[in-house]
Amino acid sequence: MTSLYPEIEPYAHGMLQVGDGNTIYWETCGNPRGKPALVLHGGPGSGCSRWHRRLFDPASYRILLFDQRNCGRSTPHASAPDTDLASNTTANLIDDIEMLRLHLEVKQWLLLGGSWGSLLALAYAEAYRECVSELVLWGATTGRRKEFDWLFRGGVAMLFPEQWERLRDALPATDCGGDIVEAYYRLLNDPEPVTRERAALAWCTWESATPSWPPLHGLAARFNDPAYRMAFARIVTHYVRNYAWLEDGVILRNASALHGIRGVIVSGRFDFQAPIGWAWDLKRAWPRAKLELVEDAGHDAANTGITRKLIRALDDFRIS
Repeated sequence: MTSLYPEIEPYAHGMLQVGDGNTIYWETCGNPRGKPALVLHGGPGSGCSRWHRRLFDPASYRILLFDQRNCGRSTPHASAPDTDLASNTTANLIDDIEMLRLHLEVKQWLLLGGSWGSLLALAYAEAYRECVSELVLWGATTGRRKEFDWLFRGGVAMLFPEQWERLRDALPATDCGGDIVEAYYRLLNDPEPVTRERAALAWCTWESATPSWPPLHGLAARFNDPAYRMAFARIVTHYVRNYAWLEDGVILRNASALHGIRGVIVSGRFDFQAPIGWAWDLKRAWPRAKLELVEDAGHDAANTGITRKLIRALDDFRIS
């Protein structure tokens, strides 16, 4: 199978209380007796989508999806200005995943993660390696500081100078000389609704430019919803300003925990958000993984070549 599987609907869904006043949305699709597979969405703050369901053979997999804290259908939602994101951390997301595994009575599962989801999958797998059978990753990132700085503090700006200048020009004059992430974090938490919305629009317009080539000069369709883009921008800046609460390089240093786990890493040759060098470093630290390059792709998993390789990997892992 090299094309998306047909549309399916969940056969079960619910809300799970995970502490700190947070409740996460979860759903299960496909075969209730199939091989468990968990989707970890990107962003952070994107939420799971119907598209994720269609990567899996529904006759073979018990497909599990959830919205991470404060996004999608999880509550409270980060689009609300009074939603406190203090407890939305990488460590707590890992705990949420483990709580969901126990709630759904899963012994071991495959993890599918893209972009931010790939980092979260790696962090969870290193913490709970006995619970992970395989990893299928795309747009892989390992959470090093240079990776965050490349995308959000001007590294990739050399390839997108017009879009980066617009992002900077949208800042008040008092913020132009400082850290751009800190500046947008403040604006997105400003008491004035107009200030917050302008900041979310500018941030998400920048996020729209870099996934594919040639760059998109406007706003990606997924950001048309004001609540979605506000939550996305707030959560992303919250994570980036804190470097996801990870020690620099810790994922690669602990990669020996992955050596018993089979894996596939799919990377676009022209992925400007997560350059293939990040995936190459991960492959070196995790020799059992197979690195699959897509020559004409960027960071967009909907690219036909990336989609095909993800589906092929998931098809190959249908039987443990």
